[in-house]
Amino acid sequence: MSKIVPLISSGTKGPLGVLHLPRLWQKVSLEAAGKIADGYPGIGAGYDSMVIAGLGLDAEAVRSYITNEKPTYTQFEAWISAQDGATLGDDAIGALNDSIAGYNHDADTKAGILGACGLESGADDAINLNNLDDWQEFHAAEIAG
Repeated sequence: MSKIVPLISSGTKGPLGVLHLPRLWQKVSLEAAGKIADGYPGIGAGYDSMVIAGLGLDAEAVRSYITNEKPTYTQFEAWISAQDGATLGDDAIGALNDSIAGYNHDADTKAGILGACGLESGADDAINLNNLDDWQEFHAAEIAG
């Protein structure tokens, strides 16, 4: 069974307008299918946890729903909308998106990602650095062989 590097960017939004939510869905879906690339958690401590907490959700409920129901992305958003206590107002989503867009990796993480990509300098924000990291991992796993 092949392992898949998730390539949906944390900078992507679905119809609810939440950054990173499509990537979270993809990662948990891949994990549930046993197909997520090594080194990628289904629900990690960074953006994944930020989004789950920001939406007022429970991480295990998210994992359980995706694992058991195997929803499409829009079905996942509909499930979120139906959850008691979900925080989906414009102000809350705006604040969550601002925190995601404004997050920067520490200097060592940035240097490691840029170095692996053969770059000496580049973006500071985690979204763009994570994109570079994903593309590098994808290339190594699927193209370079």
